[in-house]
Amino acid sequence: MLDVLVAGVAAMALGMAWYGPLFGKQWVQEMGFGAKKVKSMKMNAMTAMAGGLATALVTAFVLKQFLGMLSVTALNPALMVAFWAWLGFQATTSVGAVLWENKSWKLFALNASYQLVTLLAMAAVLVFV
Repeated sequence: MLDVLVAGVAAMALGMAWYGPLFGKQWVQEMGFGAKKVKSMKMNAMTAMAGGLATALVTAFVLKQFLGMLSVTALNPALMVAFWAWLGFQATTSVGAVLWENKSWKLFALNASYQLVTLLAMAAVLVFV
């Protein structure tokens, strides 16, 4: 289970970089948040990060199960499984935010690409650790 823990921590590190220095300003803008809105969010940063780690661990565990069921032990097939899982489950579900919640395609692209990068990183960790 060390591999699942490392994959979860890697996802958190990616998330901090993605929604921080890399694309944080774009995300805040696309979400329509101002400084007051960010400060008045329901959860504090530590609670949100703990929840994020929990969900990342579940995702890593499930991805590990998929890889195991398919007897995947090499990087390229692991990346393919991660890609297809992303396309079939995460990307398609995330389109709902554009269709039903009036979110922008730019926000969809920002979030969906993070999800893809995270699943690919998790897959790599799971076959190497």
